[in-house]
Amino acid sequence: MNDELIEFIAERDEFLLEIYMESGYQPHLWLETMRKLVKKQQLFPCAIGSALQDIGVDSFLEKLELLTITNYPNEEPFAGRVYKIRYDEKGTRMTFIKALRGTLKVRDELYYSVDENLLHEKITQIRLYNGNKFKTADQVTAGDIFAVIGLSAAAAGDGLGTLEEKAEYEMVSALKSKVLFEPSMNVKEVLRYFNMLNAEDPALNVSWEERTQEIHIHVMGVIQLEVLKHLIKERFSFDVSFADPEILYKETIDSTVIGYGHFEPLGHYAEVHLKLEPCGRNTGISFESVCHTDDLPVGTQNVIHNHLFEREHHGLLTGSPITDLKITLVTGRAHVKHTSGGDFREATFRALRQGLEKANNILLEPFYDFKIRVNLEHMGKVLTDIQNAQGSFNAPLTEGNKTIITGKVPVATFMNYGPEFASITQGKGSLNLVFGGYYPCHNQNEVMARMKYNKDADPEYTSSSIFCSKGQGYSVPWDEVEDEMHCL
Repeated sequence: MNDELIEFIAERDEFLLEIYMESGYQPHLWLETMRKLVKKQQLFPCAIGSALQDIGVDSFLEKLELLTITNYPNEEPFAGRVYKIRYDEKGTRMTFIKALRGTLKVRDELYYSVDENLLHEKITQIRLYNGNKFKTADQVTAGDIFAVIGLSAAAAGDGLGTLEEKAEYEMVSALKSKVLFEPSMNVKEVLRYFNMLNAEDPALNVSWEERTQEIHIHVMGVIQLEVLKHLIKERFSFDVSFADPEILYKETIDSTVIGYGHFEPLGHYAEVHLKLEPCGRNTGISFESVCHTDDLPVGTQNVIHNHLFEREHHGLLTGSPITDLKITLVTGRAHVKHTSGGDFREATFRALRQGLEKANNILLEPFYDFKIRVNLEHMGKVLTDIQNAQGSFNAPLTEGNKTIITGKVPVATFMNYGPEFASITQGKGSLNLVFGGYYPCHNQNEVMARMKYNKDADPEYTSSSIFCSKGQGYSVPWDEVEDEMHCL
């Protein structure tokens, strides 16, 4: 340590400062104090270098080892977290795990949750990887990083053993693309390969559209599609291409309404009243119940809650997922004899849809947060391009002959700006785009006309309710149901 660092550390520990004043620098004691301060988050070492040019990497790793304390409890029951899924050349599913507590042996049984179901599966092999090569092991202990064979459904972020909480990943895709492949190929086989890729990278969000018999994926940008093309050719030996990416829209409301849903065909009965309120941008959907237990028991209220979060719900404008909404269960009614499984699901979805029919609906589109660094001579052109793309920007910052511009811009108008930007700046500028959330769409009417969504013909949703009279069920349109509701 140099004199500056020695004094810096001493100033942050009273005991160390006394020793420094009395007897001077003692290397071992200073190092132990640094470790203690780092662990307590009172000291934050910084390092610089370049992994690409192999500058400072060894030094960084040595200091990381010196200044951190590793203390994993090996005697406790096993706990670990899945951090990635891979398939080897034979198609064997490998689950990569960081062990956090305890010991794991081959033939041990691991348990974990998938969609609230607890699975128990036996470990058939443990692999310790070094690059693409591996060696097998009989057991691993806390702190080890390894792969296992035998887990069929664990996903990245899952806790294993005594670690129950799942890590949430926040990567959000703004684009959707359709997979195109040779007609001679079996679509289910192609889907199987894409599901393997989806397990490895859940952000792909691979989906199968039964109605159109199409495979769709979510992506961050067009470059990712090129990478996927080569990856599929290399790993699975067939060619694919992708349709032009489409923007992933969302919908919300800007007025407070109460939606009513009733489901009473012969032999069934459920009624639900939901209050829908707009929330702040990019807050998602939240739920609250103010329903009295005299009207619906807690168990039934939980069923309604679970149905609201079991899937994304379609909006009325384009059929896109709804978001930024607070849903409050106001009241409801069941029948001791006739209410059965699924009745409250029907009533809940109808109440949600009926509320949307009465609200003022808004289409949302994804935006980029951008940071652009260019020479001053290019600033005017770039600012004009941002305005033409319906974006907004903060006051530019000037550093010498460079300017830094930050702001927001719709993905739809800016996702292909990269090549033009490179041309303007002769490759000397920097353009950084990060997903920045959803905000009101700049061309709502145009998007609605293009998507041609018919809210009255959605096979999964209806805003009408079903009532029963004289042993016969009949449908009541959304704008007439309030006169028929039993809880009003």
